[in-house]
Amino acid sequence: MFVVEGPLPAAPAAETVTPSHRPARFRRAGRFAVPYLYLAPALVLLVVWIYRPLVQAVELSTYSWNLLPTSPMKPAGTGNYERLLDLPAFWDSVGRTGVLIAGMLPFTVALPLLIALASRRVHGRARTVYHAFVFVPFLVAPVAAAAVWRWLLHPGSGFVDQVLRSDRNWVYDVGTAHGVIIVITGWQLLGFAVLVIWAGLAGISGDYDEAARVDGASARQIRRWITLPLLSPTLLFLVLTTVLLSPTLTFPLIDSMTQGGPAQATTNIYYLLWDYAFHSFDAGLSAAAGVLLFAGFGVIAGVLVWVSEKVAFHDD
Repeated sequence: MFVVEGPLPAAPAAETVTPSHRPARFRRAGRFAVPYLYLAPALVLLVVWIYRPLVQAVELSTYSWNLLPTSPMKPAGTGNYERLLDLPAFWDSVGRTGVLIAGMLPFTVALPLLIALASRRVHGRARTVYHAFVFVPFLVAPVAAAAVWRWLLHPGSGFVDQVLRSDRNWVYDVGTAHGVIIVITGWQLLGFAVLVIWAGLAGISGDYDEAARVDGASARQIRRWITLPLLSPTLLFLVLTTVLLSPTLTFPLIDSMTQGGPAQATTNIYYLLWDYAFHSFDAGLSAAAGVLLFAGFGVIAGVLVWVSEKVAFHDD
């Protein structure tokens, strides 16, 4: 037997293994980045088609240019804005835009509300047919609608004049041309507005009506104190879309039927900035009108959205 004198050699120390934090960090980063990867295509399109042109429009509004590639762009500063605000045609177009929006509200809010409430009494297949007839005008292309309505409104031989026994030139009369554009646009948007209100009514629980009937409320009282307050966010949404989209949606009709006439009776702010750009070839003035249009409607939209949120919060 061998005896080893002295202390035994120490055993080798075990290697300390420090867990790596990289996989955890990568997982956290991946969870953070995934939503933005899904949103990236929409964000890129939003920047390319909305924000970039908006910045270019603001920049163009400070130059004087006739849209010719060979013509230099001359800096104008705020001259285009000053010139635009001094033009009577600009303020006249703003007034006509206000008249247009006010004239569209009955077609996009009041009348659709009445139609949607009346359709609740229609059941079965008749309701499907009813919905289809109401929505069909929205599917008609604006240029096609303009052609048909010009035929219906033809002086003397048109259907409208034959029914009314008149010989009026509805499209080219200063007193009626703007009203014709409002009526045709309202006729087309009526189906869309009714569809939106139907969706709003479908989101209102029937328990409210049943509880009100148990308490002895009449149908009129239920509509006045329950249905309309709960439907107010939907109605404010229709007001917002009417304010923002009416000048744009009337453009095909105006360009096809009146070209802004007669005597600029149908020229709203949206058609005016197009006229400055592609008829007068004044790109700077047109861009200035577009920037003011964007700013003005942005303020109105902000106010309406604020009111809508207040109403929705109050209803909750």
